[in-house]
Parts: sequence; structure tokens; C-alpha cells
Amino acid sequence: MELSAQLFSSTLLWVLGLLLVPVYGLAWRWADFSRLQRESVSGAYFGGIVTLMVLWLLRTDIQPGIVWHLGGMVFLTLAWGWSLALLGGAVAQLALAGAGVHDWASILPTLWVLVVVPASMTQVVLGLARAFLPKHFFVYVFINAFFCGALMSVVMVAATVILLLLAGHPWAALRDGVVSLVPLMLFPEAFLNGAIVTVLIGFRPQWIWSFRDEEYLKG
Repeated sequence: MELSAQLFSSTLLWVLGLLLVPVYGLAWRWADFSRLQRESVSGAYFGGIVTLMVLWLLRTDIQPGIVWHLGGMVFLTLAWGWSLALLGGAVAQLALAGAGVHDWASILPTLWVLVVVPASMTQVVLGLARAFLPKHFFVYVFINAFFCGALMSVVMVAATVILLLLAGHPWAALRDGVVSLVPLMLFPEAFLNGAIVTVLIGFRPQWIWSFRDEEYLKG
């Protein structure tokens, strides 16, 4: 989900931008760049960013200024963690803006609904699953990847609606033009993230940092 800056007042855009500063400050501080180098997976990480860019180019307009496409932040967060996922999503958005896909100001609301909120909620779901559910491969895949992928469709729409309501857009238009499309978004997002995570665990488990053999296969 991407939002045009034209849907927001300049004041709200400034607020959204300023609130991103501490979030990305923490992401930069906590990002484990040394592990990327140590495990020689920097290429895989940047490949994940390119994958996001390709996904985000496959888009459709659902209302003027509101674009829907697959998110993909679930697999990026499960793979590299919250911090690197946020930074990767920002790099992908900056690259798309630089290519003229959308304007620079639109990055501010889009980062919230497409990157920050989904990555944060994915991390929360992962933590809850680890705390309260059995440590099992199928639990990890179906809860953290498939279920969480579907859940993030709802989360992105909810974040979009909240921001647009704050911007003064009428609920009726959002309900009919955005919220009503949630059922169509659930399966694609769930399948995309679930399939990518499952394949990577099978063939490149070192690319999924949140998955540990000793925890989910041998535990």
C-alpha cells in the first residue's frame, strides 16, 4: 500500500517525517551490519531489497493517490530482523522515488503503512509465537510467515485508514474503496511471504535469521 503526499496537508507530512527520525535512528543503531559481513550474506540482503522493489512495481490504483501492491515486509523482517528490514524498505522506497515511480514526499506516509508498521507488527507476532507457542517448524512457518502475511494485509489497511482519517478524509469513502478490498489482499500476501520463507528455510536457512535449527527442528 502506497499513499500519495497529495492526500495529506504539509503539516501532517512534517509530523510523519519527524516521527520517522527516532524510529530510523533506532533502526540504524540496532542494525547488525557486522553480522551481514561476518556471515557473507550482504548480497542476499541487498537481493531482498531488490525483490521488494520488483514487488512494489507490480501495482494497481485502488483510489486516486492510493496504490495497492504486495508488501513483502514479513519475509524481510523474518530474514534480517526489524532494524535491517526498516532500512531495506527505506532504501527500496528511495530507489523507486529516484526512478520516478512516485514523488519524494510520498515516501513519508508510505514508509509508515508499508514498512514501519508491518515490520514492527511482524516482530511482535514473532515474539509472541516464541513465548506462547510450541517451538516447531510448522508453527514457525504457518504462524510467522503465512498467518502473519495475511495479518499484515489487515494491518496495512488499518494504518492507511487511520492516516487518511487524520488527514480529514471521510470514513464512508475509505470503507467502500479501501477496507472492502481486504478479503482480496489476504491470500496473496500470505502466500507470498509464506512461500518465500519456506523455500529459503529449505535451501538457504542462513538467510532467515529468526529461524534456528536447534530451536525449531531439534528443540
